Amino acid sequence: MRAILKPFKINTILKYVDGKSNLKILDIGSGNHSAYVTKKWIPNCHYTGIDKVINYNNDELDKSMMDCFIELDLTQLKFDAIPDNNFDVIIMNHVIEHLYNGDEVLSLLMPKLKQGGIFFIEFPSEKSVTFPSMRDTLNFFDDPTHCRIFSLKEICNIFMYHNFKILKAGKNRSLLNILLIPVKVVYQLLKIGYVPANVFWDLFGFADYVVAKK
Repeated sequence: MRAILKPFKINTILKYVDGKSNLKILDIGSGNHSAYVTKKWIPNCHYTGIDKVINYNNDELDKSMMDCFIELDLTQLKFDAIPDNNFDVIIMNHVIEHLYNGDEVLSLLMPKLKQGGIFFIEFPSEKSVTFPSMRDTLNFFDDPTHCRIFSLKEICNIFMYHNFKILKAGKNRSLLNILLIPVKVVYQLLKIGYVPANVFWDLFGFADYVVAKK
């Protein structure tokens, strides 16, 4: 399902790009209709998606929204196909927890950002290992493809080691999303027959994020 409300990652990025138009965006993990959602809210951007396959929860409309797609296994640490000093924004949204060498991947992606560019990363909180288990992942271990737990401190330290400035770090938690939970529960039951875990992410504080500037 494509986002109806402006997603947190988009809201957050727009706060730090000073109204700049024609942003060059590199989206690490471009499934789940990400190209469509990004172009919906940032229509003049140039969107480059990276993923192991282009079809991960994407349809033809999503694929048509991509200005460029690079098929890549991030764990191989071979990023020559991505130009250096080229992007205004890099998004890495719920990807790093799927990579056993995610710290190395993160470090090697940093040269792809222009000086002054913004890097947004979001990932499951350390505390999610204690949350109740739920369909579509509320507890970290609900997703068998999760292979490494990253802390907010660890991610911030990686950025600081590479001389990035941390602009914001914390928990992705929206009061509006929490207030809308009853509506979302009814909607999802009617639409797909069950309530996916992400309806409750804001209530539990499932995800942490960092915004850093090169």
